[in-house]
Amino acid sequence: MSHENSSPQPGGTPPPRKTIPIQAAPHAVPFYEPRTKIQPRSIQGLFSRWRWTLVWATQLFFYVVPWLQIHGRQALLFDLEQRRFYVFGWLLYPQDFIYLTALLIVSALALFLFTTVAGRLWCGFSCPQTVYTEVFMWIERRLEGDRSARLRLDGSGWTLEKTARRGGKHLLWLLLSLWTGFTFVGYFVPIRDLAVQVMALQGAWQIFWIAFYALATYGNAGFLREQVCKYMCPYARFQSAMFDKDTLVVTYDAARGEGRGPRAKGVDARAQGLGDCIDCKLCVQVCPVGIDIRDGLQYECIGCGLCIDACNGVMDKMHYARGLVRLSTQSALAQGWSRAQMLRRVFRPRVPLKVDVVRDRGTLSRIVAGGMVENIYRVQIGNATEVPQHYVLSASGLDGLRVVSDTAVALGAAEDRWVVIRLQAPYGVAAGGSHPVAIEVRAQADPAIQVAAPTTFLVPR
Repeated sequence: MSHENSSPQPGGTPPPRKTIPIQAAPHAVPFYEPRTKIQPRSIQGLFSRWRWTLVWATQLFFYVVPWLQIHGRQALLFDLEQRRFYVFGWLLYPQDFIYLTALLIVSALALFLFTTVAGRLWCGFSCPQTVYTEVFMWIERRLEGDRSARLRLDGSGWTLEKTARRGGKHLLWLLLSLWTGFTFVGYFVPIRDLAVQVMALQGAWQIFWIAFYALATYGNAGFLREQVCKYMCPYARFQSAMFDKDTLVVTYDAARGEGRGPRAKGVDARAQGLGDCIDCKLCVQVCPVGIDIRDGLQYECIGCGLCIDACNGVMDKMHYARGLVRLSTQSALAQGWSRAQMLRRVFRPRVPLKVDVVRDRGTLSRIVAGGMVENIYRVQIGNATEVPQHYVLSASGLDGLRVVSDTAVALGAAEDRWVVIRLQAPYGVAAGGSHPVAIEVRAQADPAIQVAAPTTFLVPR
């Protein structure tokens, strides 16, 4: 029997070393999702015309007003150096800033009100990010073509034509950005004096701020675009606190559109099990933030309505009714309301009923007589009307789930009260763990006044 020895023998050659294979490192997972450049398709329609109307209105005001004169002075000027503010013939001092504060508060409340009623109208039509992105994209389309031409240009190598088109686009972007920065500073420095200073290369601070705002416009509208709306703007994040199921938003009628799929004209789609959506994806191609509205309400949606224009055009060609993608509410889609019913809820003056549910911490879940699982809750019911109301309580979410405590609650005008309710469900109706359910409160006098408060039902394991 021979034994291998790793040590060399006297006068002999050393044995070969063992080679240990080196395993390749696992594929690195990026911390951030890489950005996919969005090239929106141009579309014509009602919402597109409204967007351009707002673009013209806001930009004419922005670029023209600083040059207007009233009584020999700039019509709108916030002169920080002299601490005087000229507002269309009014002269205000720093101690008068209470009026500006009140105006800003009213504007903020109005923005929240409009968001609650009709979604992100500000984002889709009047926000400076939206407006300047639309202008920059118009310049891009003029020099590089529509969506398909821009995609081909992105995928091609650098040629003289591509260099000329891209260079001309960026040159126009820079000129517009510089003019925007100059105009903005002109609201704080007399714009006619500012023009003389810039031409003479005087006023270092003024030139710095012109360049700063020009760079912000160039970067945000030319490169970041939808990234500002999706990741940088706080409004997109807290808008969900102002939405409810009666907020007017851009929606896709899934009951009518599914199942989606291509088909030939004149074919009975219903006989083939198809809905009205032909899955052309035009609604995705025209979206400036690159979402698919058919996936439901998403925080990235800015409510511009361009997908409505695109879908209506397709419906016209297919000889289908318009409105597969439309402005509607979640409640209207779920309940099948008419337009009049929907609008009555959209323009609701206030919420007439408030409901808040808190689980009883003393008894989370228990099995009671009759093989029933019982959960106990504390429910706060608030009557926000000026007349007495009688409410009926019910529950949904699990088979056999019912309210075993008193289901009737009477509240006086503007009264609120905490009530304890017990929910029971048959043991074994669901697996052990937490299950989503809803406690529903409905006014007897008006069934339209109802609130379904979500909570959880615990089943012992």
